[in-house]
Amino acid sequence: MGASLVNVHKKLRTGSESPNLKQRASEAIHDDFLRAAVRFTTDRLSSRKLQVTESLGNWQEWRTRGKSIREHTIQNLDYYLDQFSSNMEKAGGHVHFAADAAEALEITDRIVKAKNAKLVAKSKSMVSEELHINHVLEENGVECIETDLGERIVQLAHETPSHMIIPAIHKNRAQIKDLFEKESGETLTLETRVLAAYARRSLRKNFEDADIGMTGCNFAIAESGSLVIFSNEGNGRMVTTLPKTHIAIMGMERILPSWQDLEVMANLLPRSATGQKLTVYMTALTGPRRPLEMDGPEEVHVIVLDNGRSNILGDSEFVEVLNCIRCAACLNVCPVYRQVGGHTYGAVYSGPIGAVITPLLNPTSKSASELPFASSLCGACYEACPVKIPLHDMLVHLRRRHVEAGRAPIAEQTAYHGFGMVAGSPALYRAAGAAGRWVQLNVMPSSNSITTKEQVTSNNPVLGWTAYRDLPTPSASSFHALWKRKEAANGT
Repeated sequence: MGASLVNVHKKLRTGSESPNLKQRASEAIHDDFLRAAVRFTTDRLSSRKLQVTESLGNWQEWRTRGKSIREHTIQNLDYYLDQFSSNMEKAGGHVHFAADAAEALEITDRIVKAKNAKLVAKSKSMVSEELHINHVLEENGVECIETDLGERIVQLAHETPSHMIIPAIHKNRAQIKDLFEKESGETLTLETRVLAAYARRSLRKNFEDADIGMTGCNFAIAESGSLVIFSNEGNGRMVTTLPKTHIAIMGMERILPSWQDLEVMANLLPRSATGQKLTVYMTALTGPRRPLEMDGPEEVHVIVLDNGRSNILGDSEFVEVLNCIRCAACLNVCPVYRQVGGHTYGAVYSGPIGAVITPLLNPTSKSASELPFASSLCGACYEACPVKIPLHDMLVHLRRRHVEAGRAPIAEQTAYHGFGMVAGSPALYRAAGAAGRWVQLNVMPSSNSITTKEQVTSNNPVLGWTAYRDLPTPSASSFHALWKRKEAANGT
């Protein structure tokens, strides 16, 4: 490819290292529109999910069945990958295994050059975001157009998706109108039908002219060598039907053993993702177009990406994260994501699933190592997950490994060492409690609590607390003092 594509990928990947998580969170927490937009949309998705899961019947039984299917598949992943590859090639497709992002980009580059391609029409794919493939292709003179409406909006804004299912969750109609007008030179209105009509009109020619159609893959069916793509706009079918060459990029864990297993996932995924009983379009593809068929690609290439996933396979604490079906239900209930949105995470995958999988896929990244701390550990993500991934436990495991690796700040290490000494000695504990109470009484206003709305000065010792939450005024007497008086009154 050579090295140019790899260098572009490295530059883009390392570009997410700054600013740090706290800086990004601070910017997001002061963006009133962002917070309102994210809260409104996630509330709506969660409410719809609740309605459609109740109508399905015993939702917990469906979750248990989904977990069982995914666990069985991951435990036998080598077998099912081999079966899928064999059946896809029997159907006339080509399967390529990529150990990392660089190899996946090299394979893509070979196919693009072999076809002398100048235009790639692409449907929504998070794994392609993992590769930064749009930017990489464009750096090499190949135009890559996102055909999913939300993805197209963030592409025009030169941004990354803010949500795995709804990429432009942070944009309003006025911002979208401005982006479309800038691209087209036309004068548009704020009406949804006008904006959607423009998107259809502008994208249609790209479907017709594209040399290559590129997609992700929701599930690959091992028993038949088929690809299954879920979408709500129909662009996935256009991308896989009109161009002569189809490239599908899939994470190696996206396998299902059989069509019977897909039936379970076809009920779990849309209900968890968007609160739909069924996704609008569920497209199944098995190899290229056959001699008497009227449409479809002449060539199908499937790139199966590892990129750190095989390392997770051998880790008992985290292997269940590979069960994820990318529904984003955990994002919609997470109290952290709902306040700051997806860009705060500085990574392709956001929310609780991103806070777990990003450090696992990027173990040397300082920015990724911060993400497990962006959680209240409330467990809402586990309750929402359709395949019962214990993300809250995994976040704790990642925090432990962070500390064991010596990554915790020196001040934090010193503080916890001191706390251990104090907590281990009743006399020191009582003395420290009394000293802390004296400091609190002398720092706090005489009658009111310190709140996040007040001006907080740099010499305030509780700055880290009051920057995000209220600190109430302490009571007149401590608990220990009250307890001693109670014992004295009772004569004990």
